[in-house]
Amino acid sequence: MVRNVASEMAALEAEDFHLLSGVEQGMRFSEWVNRGKLPEFANLTAENVDYRLDRCADRGLLERRTIQYEGYKLTFEGYDALALHTFAERGTIEGVGAPLGVGKESDVYEVQSYTPFALKFHREGYTNFREVMREREYTADRDHVSWLYTARKAAEREYDALETLYPDVSVPRPIDHNRHAIVMEKIDGVELSRADLDDDQVLGVCDLVLQEVARAFDAGYVHADMSEYNVFVASDGVCVFDWPQAVSTDHENAVDLLERDVENVLGYFHRKYPRRMAETPESDAIADAIADAEFESIDDVTP
Repeated sequence: MVRNVASEMAALEAEDFHLLSGVEQGMRFSEWVNRGKLPEFANLTAENVDYRLDRCADRGLLERRTIQYEGYKLTFEGYDALALHTFAERGTIEGVGAPLGVGKESDVYEVQSYTPFALKFHREGYTNFREVMREREYTADRDHVSWLYTARKAAEREYDALETLYPDVSVPRPIDHNRHAIVMEKIDGVELSRADLDDDQVLGVCDLVLQEVARAFDAGYVHADMSEYNVFVASDGVCVFDWPQAVSTDHENAVDLLERDVENVLGYFHRKYPRRMAETPESDAIADAIADAEFESIDDVTP
């Protein structure tokens, strides 16, 4: 888990953010930014750069390397600080609260504004960079790809999907986006994987999830990573989250990815509630109904 840097923000000065932005700019061209280029990138004097480097490195916002030359790169904490600074300047958030969830590819916190929101930091590439490079198509045509790029692109893709889908699909309402971070509606409910449904709720909840998959497809998106871990269940329905791997329905593999999403949803319900799911149609029949804009309920799909 990347450390929460919210407590450091009050101690940082405007020139510290100039330096961090300068390192960010330099990382577009190389993983490690030569110290000699930082005054130009950060628009600071060499003396001020020296002072700011120590301040930011001591706070864990920068990492230093001195093998071939003295170079610096942002840590994820440094990247978080830049995004938080931008959100604060825009008036999007006023403070960062407790963590809501920590995963392999993201950290989510409650944030204060005129109402509580959720702040999601994308972490793609932080611990599994090679895997992300293989699996994410937005890295395919890049000669130099850093974790900044993969995390930022994941956030951009997710935010674009949320803006397109909301409110016609039950997804978190998008509020703001900067770099690798998204501010969105804070959803109340329990993760589907942890929900303990009564027998008479199983088919209904499964229907609700598949109906959101169908609405998303109708709106032009396939989630492409559906599982019991990215659906919230509440008294008023379900909400589907985590959309960074979403693809448009005109993608060459869209139908295959839709079939996989449906199979994942049905597979979970079959494993946890086998007795209630015994008579349901196969996943390919349901996926076909969704692709043909004919899905309304599992009961209506011909096996």
